[in-house]
Amino acid sequence: MKSKRPRSHDRILRLLDAQTRALSAQEIFVALRERQQALGLATIYRALDALKLDGQLQVRTQAGESLYSRVTQPDRHHLTCLQCGRSVPLDRCPVRDLEQQLQQSHQFEVFYHTLEFFGRCKCCSAAASQDCAESS
Repeated sequence: MKSKRPRSHDRILRLLDAQTRALSAQEIFVALRERQQALGLATIYRALDALKLDGQLQVRTQAGESLYSRVTQPDRHHLTCLQCGRSVPLDRCPVRDLEQQLQQSHQFEVFYHTLEFFGRCKCCSAAASQDCAESS
């Protein structure tokens, strides 16, 4: 017999299903409070961890903050500028074939994967070059 999922998990999943972007635990806390479905922050963190381990959520870290979204959302990989923090999603998944190969060769169930490139965007690179040229 399958155990029933806690109400806190259902609330978080419904909230994330309605989002077009990943949310931090703090954003989830505020959004649930605004919906009159308040949960304690510790409860939210425990639920997020359980849902992640159950393969229902994926986690992405941006500027040191964990962002949560449903695994059912399409793969999103990013280019993130370390200077301004701007994050640009890539149009396609460059590692989809590798994921499938690893699942087969290692009998490992992959819930999700992340891929993120860090560097400096065009605008920040141009600004840094100007600063360097001005100081010479």
